[in-house]
Amino acid sequence: MQSVFKALNDETRREILFLLQKQDMTAGEIADNFNISKPSISHHLEILRQADLVCSEKYGQFIIYSVNTTIIDDLLQWVLTLKNK
Repeated sequence: MQSVFKALNDETRREILFLLQKQDMTAGEIADNFNISKPSISHHLEILRQADLVCSEKYGQFIIYSVNTTIIDDLLQWVLTLKNK
């Protein structure tokens, strides 16, 4: 759970999740929405991937990223248990 909170602590990573919520994208398509380098976007995507917040699947020479809704559901369930205590 710590890696999830670390990943969500960064504004750029939260914005990446909002973009991926709308549609699956390649790293290049994601980078087009930011004023930072492509290697920086790749770094953010790796942190999100390690936290299981995004999934990646290779199609030919491209890697397509998408939101992992399972971990989001688990996180929301955990937060709700805190509220009910």
